[in-house]
Amino acid sequence: MDSRVRTTFLLAVLTVLIVWMGGQFGGSQGMTMAFILAAAMNLGSYWFSDKIVLSMYRAQPLDERQAPELYRVVRDLAMEAQLPMPRIFVIPQDTPNAFATGRNPENAVVAVTEGLLRLLSLDEIRGVLAHEMGHVKNRDILVSSIAATLAGVVMFLANMARWGALFGGFRSSDDEGGGGGGILGVILTSVLAPIAAMLIQMAISRSREYLADETGARLCHSPQSLANALEKLSIASQRLPMEDARPATAHLFIVNPLSANNLANLFSTHPPIEERIRRLRAMWAA
Repeated sequence: MDSRVRTTFLLAVLTVLIVWMGGQFGGSQGMTMAFILAAAMNLGSYWFSDKIVLSMYRAQPLDERQAPELYRVVRDLAMEAQLPMPRIFVIPQDTPNAFATGRNPENAVVAVTEGLLRLLSLDEIRGVLAHEMGHVKNRDILVSSIAATLAGVVMFLANMARWGALFGGFRSSDDEGGGGGGILGVILTSVLAPIAAMLIQMAISRSREYLADETGARLCHSPQSLANALEKLSIASQRLPMEDARPATAHLFIVNPLSANNLANLFSTHPPIEERIRRLRAMWAA
């Protein structure tokens, strides 16, 4: 399934899940209030996401005089993608990694670690930066924020369901006009629905990674360079996990900074690195 179609489908599933949970409360008023609250919280996170994540990883702006080659590569990719030149930051970490953030292409930021600049060749760095520009071009920060908003509504409704059940406020299926479904409704709404929302949000993140790989490979005209970079980054991140990496921001990075601690790909914000490399090399062979 095409990554864009898959993302649209998964967002629709999240929306349907919210509507169903709202029905469990016997109406839309509680769902509407939960949606407004979750949307406000995530809108603030979306609007200030660049400042928050850059501060979290102590990223510093990189001057063109300090890295003229890096600026040249990013400028060329921005022109190829028909995007404004993003700001460039460096993260004082030995673990090689990179991410893009910013609420829109006009406010985009590309950040790379010191370890990435030391480990990769210029062609491989170009592949990584092309992937990040792919995220900017595809407006993935916006997509992630929408997914987070919808998932946040599910979590909020689940908490309401648990408290309602605790204090006897959750209506049973026998009540007039009720749609709660009794104890089964409580279990589905408060336990299983949040798990489903989390898995859907992660699946959306994985779909956007595939799409950024594809877009980035076309921008740099070298799928092989990006594939080689991913291979090196994956091995290095396993040997040297990123310090202070947070689950809340793991989806931003080109390779999962928490991969050394993950127990299952099911709960990863990134698709399997082997599959990403396989797809890129298939593009190169085509």
